[in-house]
Amino acid sequence: MSVRELVVLGTASQVPTRHRNHNGYLLRWDGEGILFDPGEGTQRQMLRAGVAAHDLHRICVTHFHGDHSLGLAGVIQRINLDRVPHEITAHFPRSGQRFYDRLRYSTAYRETVPLTEASVDSDGVLASTKSYVLEAHKLSHPVESYGYRLVEPDGRRMLPERLASYGIGGADVGRIQREGALGDVSLDEVSEVRRGQRFAFVMDTRLCDGVYALAEGCDMLVIESTFLDGDMQLAVDHGHLTAGQAGAVARDAGVRHLVLTHFSQRYSEPDEFERQARAAGFEGELTVAHDLLRVPVPKRR
Repeated sequence: MSVRELVVLGTASQVPTRHRNHNGYLLRWDGEGILFDPGEGTQRQMLRAGVAAHDLHRICVTHFHGDHSLGLAGVIQRINLDRVPHEITAHFPRSGQRFYDRLRYSTAYRETVPLTEASVDSDGVLASTKSYVLEAHKLSHPVESYGYRLVEPDGRRMLPERLASYGIGGADVGRIQREGALGDVSLDEVSEVRRGQRFAFVMDTRLCDGVYALAEGCDMLVIESTFLDGDMQLAVDHGHLTAGQAGAVARDAGVRHLVLTHFSQRYSEPDEFERQARAAGFEGELTVAHDLLRVPVPKRR
């Protein structure tokens, strides 16, 4: 049975607090694990959340500020210590290559696992698998930053009533799915398009075209909401979003499940983030993330 869920490892921005670790998010997607923005302490949070190095297949870094990348060194060394048997690919802004190299080789260790580098320097597709297409879109932050988006290929949903009306059953159902037709009956006549699921990860950024491109039509949007709306000028000055802005993006993009995270240490009460996102008009499912939370990706429509 396939599992699609978000495991939240940390939710703090800039500095950790007593209750929030630095950033870290694992997306489980049909047997693959994609680790986003491993901040300081991510390796320990993985242990607490029951996430092993063997669960990782990709690492996606949005940008090289410490709260999004300082944990990379420990995670990479753990991958090698545990001798992960499969390929792991690291995606990160190409402009941050020197930071990636320093983190990867920050201390002495024995390399046992080849780590594939696939840096990002423009919008577009980074990888295609049977389960998803991975895309990147540039964001607006003081250092170069990219958000990531997974799009599952569309499938087909068989319609039992249509199949019955044409007398199609048993092994013939599989045959028409494979071959696209059965006699004079086409697959389109007995099925409909089942839209693939979409997931987006949007960290440090002001409002920009990339935010909307990543969020469009998502089943789950994980997005920073560093500040509350009353601190809008701070958000603009430092290249961040407010809770209200995140809610408005999700509203306009038709997001089904909004996950707010990356909270400034100045706030201790999470309820206000949800209130402001709701006040912006978002009516879908909403989660204010906390460390070690597990959030299922919504089921297909």
